[in-house]
Amino acid sequence: MKLYSYFRSSAAYRVRIALNLKKLSYETEPVHLVKNEQLLESYKAINPSQLVPVLIDDAHTFSQSISILEYLEEQYPTQPLLPKDVIERAKVRAFAQSIACDIHPINNLRVLKYLQNDLSLNDEQKKYWYQHWIVEGFKSLEAQLEHSNGQFCFGTQPTFADCCLIPQVYNAKRFKVDLSPFPKIESIYQHCLTIPAFLHAVPEQQPDWE
Repeated sequence: MKLYSYFRSSAAYRVRIALNLKKLSYETEPVHLVKNEQLLESYKAINPSQLVPVLIDDAHTFSQSISILEYLEEQYPTQPLLPKDVIERAKVRAFAQSIACDIHPINNLRVLKYLQNDLSLNDEQKKYWYQHWIVEGFKSLEAQLEHSNGQFCFGTQPTFADCCLIPQVYNAKRFKVDLSPFPKIESIYQHCLTIPAFLHAVPEQQPDWE
Protein backbone atom coordinates (compact mmCIF):
# COMPACT_ATOMS: atom_id res chain seq x y z
CA MET A 1 0.00 0.00 0.00
CA LYS A 2 1.37 3.41 -1.00
CA LEU A 3 0.19 6.84 0.11
CA TYR A 4 1.06 9.92 -1.91
CA SER A 5 1.19 12.56 0.77
CA TYR A 6 2.44 15.99 1.77
CA PHE A 7 3.34 16.29 5.44
CA ARG A 8 1.28 19.44 5.96
CA SER A 9 -1.74 18.42 3.89
CA SER A 10 -4.70 18.01 6.24
CA ALA A 11 -6.42 15.76 3.69
CA ALA A 12 -3.44 13.40 3.65
CA TYR A 13 -3.22 13.70 7.45
CA ARG A 14 -6.80 12.34 7.72
CA VAL A 15 -5.86 9.26 5.75
CA ARG A 16 -2.66 8.70 7.75
CA ILE A 17 -4.72 8.65 10.95
CA ALA A 18 -7.19 6.14 9.49
CA LEU A 19 -4.42 3.86 8.22
CA ASN A 20 -2.74 3.95 11.61
CA LEU A 21 -5.96 3.28 13.51
CA LYS A 22 -6.60 0.27 11.29
CA LYS A 23 -2.98 -0.85 11.75
CA LEU A 24 -2.37 -0.96 8.00
CA SER A 25 1.20 -0.75 6.76
CA TYR A 26 1.90 1.72 3.99
CA GLU A 27 4.76 3.41 2.20
CA THR A 28 4.77 7.20 2.01
CA GLU A 29 5.52 8.80 -1.35
CA PRO A 30 6.05 12.53 -0.67
CA VAL A 31 4.59 15.12 -3.04
CA HIS A 32 5.86 18.58 -2.11
CA LEU A 33 2.98 20.95 -2.76
CA VAL A 34 4.93 24.15 -2.10
CA LYS A 35 7.49 23.08 -4.70
CA ASN A 36 4.62 22.27 -7.10
CA GLU A 37 5.55 18.63 -7.48
CA GLN A 38 1.82 17.90 -7.81
CA LEU A 39 1.90 19.75 -11.15
CA LEU A 40 4.43 17.40 -12.72
CA GLU A 41 3.14 15.30 -15.59
CA SER A 42 4.29 12.16 -13.81
CA TYR A 43 1.99 12.94 -10.88
CA LYS A 44 -0.84 14.14 -13.10
CA ALA A 45 -0.81 10.67 -14.65
CA ILE A 46 -1.50 9.27 -11.16
CA ASN A 47 -4.08 11.87 -10.12
CA PRO A 48 -5.50 14.18 -12.82
CA SER A 49 -6.79 16.59 -10.15
CA GLN A 50 -3.16 17.10 -9.05
CA LEU A 51 -4.00 16.95 -5.37
CA VAL A 52 -3.03 14.77 -2.42
CA PRO A 53 -3.70 12.28 -1.04
CA VAL A 54 -3.69 9.34 -3.40
CA LEU A 55 -3.77 5.80 -2.05
CA ILE A 56 -2.66 2.84 -4.12
CA ASP A 57 -3.78 -0.52 -2.82
CA ASP A 58 -3.55 -3.78 -4.72
CA ALA A 59 -2.85 -1.90 -7.97
CA HIS A 60 -5.99 0.23 -7.54
CA THR A 61 -5.71 4.01 -7.25
CA PHE A 62 -7.95 6.03 -4.96
CA SER A 63 -8.17 9.80 -4.50
CA GLN A 64 -10.17 12.22 -2.31
CA SER A 65 -9.63 11.70 1.41
CA ILE A 66 -13.24 10.99 2.39
CA SER A 67 -13.60 8.48 -0.42
CA ILE A 68 -10.37 6.84 0.74
CA LEU A 69 -11.71 6.64 4.31
CA GLU A 70 -14.86 4.97 2.99
CA TYR A 71 -12.79 2.51 0.97
CA LEU A 72 -10.64 1.62 3.97
CA GLU A 73 -13.73 1.15 6.12
CA GLU A 74 -15.29 -1.28 3.64
CA GLN A 75 -12.13 -3.10 2.60
CA TYR A 76 -10.57 -3.34 6.07
CA PRO A 77 -13.48 -3.45 8.55
CA THR A 78 -11.29 -4.37 11.53
CA GLN A 79 -11.16 -1.40 13.91
CA PRO A 80 -14.26 0.25 12.45
CA LEU A 81 -14.27 4.02 12.09
CA LEU A 82 -18.02 4.33 11.70
CA PRO A 83 -20.64 3.48 14.36
CA LYS A 84 -22.93 0.49 13.83
CA ASP A 85 -26.09 2.58 14.28
CA VAL A 86 -27.23 4.09 10.98
CA ILE A 87 -28.30 7.37 12.61
CA GLU A 88 -24.95 7.81 14.33
CA ARG A 89 -23.13 6.92 11.11
CA ALA A 90 -24.96 9.74 9.36
CA LYS A 91 -23.97 12.18 12.13
CA VAL A 92 -20.32 11.17 11.89
CA ARG A 93 -20.33 11.55 8.11
CA ALA A 94 -22.00 14.96 8.34
CA PHE A 95 -19.39 16.16 10.81
CA ALA A 96 -16.51 14.88 8.68
CA GLN A 97 -17.99 16.49 5.57
CA SER A 98 -18.47 19.79 7.41
CA ILE A 99 -14.68 19.89 7.60
CA ALA A 100 -13.78 18.31 4.27
CA CYS A 101 -16.39 20.19 2.22
CA ASP A 102 -17.07 23.45 4.07
CA ILE A 103 -13.94 24.48 5.99
CA HIS A 104 -10.94 22.96 4.28
CA PRO A 105 -11.58 23.83 0.60
CA ILE A 106 -11.53 27.61 1.14
CA ASN A 107 -8.39 27.45 3.27
CA ASN A 108 -6.23 24.94 1.45
CA LEU A 109 -2.86 25.73 -0.07
CA ARG A 110 -4.20 26.44 -3.56
CA VAL A 111 -6.53 29.10 -2.19
CA LEU A 112 -3.88 30.66 0.05
CA LYS A 113 -1.46 30.83 -2.89
CA TYR A 114 -4.13 32.50 -5.01
CA LEU A 115 -4.89 35.06 -2.31
CA GLN A 116 -1.22 35.92 -2.03
CA ASN A 117 0.01 35.66 -5.61
CA ASP A 118 -3.03 36.70 -7.65
CA LEU A 119 -4.95 38.98 -5.29
CA SER A 120 -1.83 40.41 -3.60
CA LEU A 121 -2.96 39.84 -0.04
CA ASN A 122 -0.15 40.19 2.48
CA ASP A 123 0.60 37.62 5.18
CA GLU A 124 -1.56 39.36 7.77
CA GLN A 125 -4.55 39.56 5.43
CA LYS A 126 -4.09 35.95 4.44
CA LYS A 127 -4.01 34.93 8.11
CA TYR A 128 -7.18 36.92 8.79
CA TRP A 129 -8.93 35.10 5.92
CA TYR A 130 -7.85 31.74 7.29
CA GLN A 131 -8.82 32.54 10.88
CA HIS A 132 -12.22 33.89 9.87
CA TRP A 133 -13.32 30.74 8.08
CA ILE A 134 -11.90 28.45 10.75
CA VAL A 135 -13.84 30.27 13.46
CA GLU A 136 -17.05 30.23 11.43
CA GLY A 137 -16.67 26.51 10.78
CA PHE A 138 -15.69 25.64 14.34
CA LYS A 139 -18.84 27.31 15.70
CA SER A 140 -20.86 24.69 13.85
CA LEU A 141 -18.54 21.84 14.84
CA GLU A 142 -18.63 22.75 18.52
CA ALA A 143 -22.44 22.74 18.42
CA GLN A 144 -22.42 19.29 16.80
CA LEU A 145 -20.21 18.06 19.66
CA GLU A 146 -22.79 18.92 22.32
CA HIS A 147 -22.99 15.30 23.52
CA SER A 148 -19.31 14.43 23.05
CA ASN A 149 -17.48 12.97 26.03
CA GLY A 150 -14.57 15.30 25.33
CA GLN A 151 -12.34 12.42 24.21
CA PHE A 152 -13.82 11.62 20.81
CA CYS A 153 -16.32 13.42 18.63
CA PHE A 154 -18.96 10.67 18.80
CA GLY A 155 -19.12 7.72 21.14
CA THR A 156 -16.16 6.13 22.87
CA GLN A 157 -14.04 5.21 19.83
CA PRO A 158 -12.39 7.28 17.09
CA THR A 159 -14.36 7.74 13.89
CA PHE A 160 -14.11 9.56 10.57
CA ALA A 161 -15.03 12.67 12.56
CA ASP A 162 -11.85 12.51 14.64
CA CYS A 163 -9.75 11.67 11.58
CA CYS A 164 -10.93 14.94 10.04
CA LEU A 165 -11.05 17.12 13.14
CA ILE A 166 -7.51 16.62 14.42
CA PRO A 167 -5.76 17.83 11.22
CA GLN A 168 -8.08 20.84 11.05
CA VAL A 169 -7.27 21.79 14.64
CA TYR A 170 -3.57 21.35 13.90
CA ASN A 171 -3.93 23.88 11.09
CA ALA A 172 -5.96 26.23 13.26
CA LYS A 173 -3.20 26.23 15.85
CA ARG A 174 -0.59 26.84 13.16
CA PHE A 175 -2.51 29.96 12.12
CA LYS A 176 -2.88 31.14 15.74
CA VAL A 177 -6.66 30.70 15.98
CA ASP A 178 -7.96 31.25 19.51
CA LEU A 179 -9.63 27.96 20.46
CA SER A 180 -10.88 29.05 23.89
CA PRO A 181 -14.47 29.42 22.55
CA PHE A 182 -14.34 25.74 21.48
CA PRO A 183 -13.63 23.66 24.61
CA LYS A 184 -14.96 20.38 23.21
CA ILE A 185 -12.80 20.69 20.11
CA GLU A 186 -9.72 21.49 22.20
CA SER A 187 -10.41 18.63 24.61
CA ILE A 188 -10.81 16.07 21.83
CA TYR A 189 -7.64 17.31 20.15
CA GLN A 190 -5.59 16.98 23.32
CA HIS A 191 -6.98 13.50 24.06
CA CYS A 192 -6.42 12.15 20.56
CA LEU A 193 -2.79 13.21 20.61
CA THR A 194 -2.24 10.79 23.50
CA ILE A 195 -3.09 7.91 21.11
CA PRO A 196 -0.17 6.55 19.05
CA ALA A 197 -2.20 6.27 15.82
CA PHE A 198 -2.89 9.99 15.92
CA LEU A 199 0.53 10.98 17.24
CA HIS A 200 2.38 9.07 14.50
CA ALA A 201 0.28 10.82 11.84
CA VAL A 202 1.27 14.38 12.81
CA PRO A 203 3.25 16.36 10.22
CA GLU A 204 6.38 16.41 12.36
CA GLN A 205 6.53 12.59 12.25
CA GLN A 206 6.43 12.33 8.46
CA PRO A 207 9.47 11.45 6.33
CA ASP A 208 9.12 14.66 4.30
CA TRP A 209 8.90 16.94 7.37
CA GLU A 210 11.16 19.96 6.97
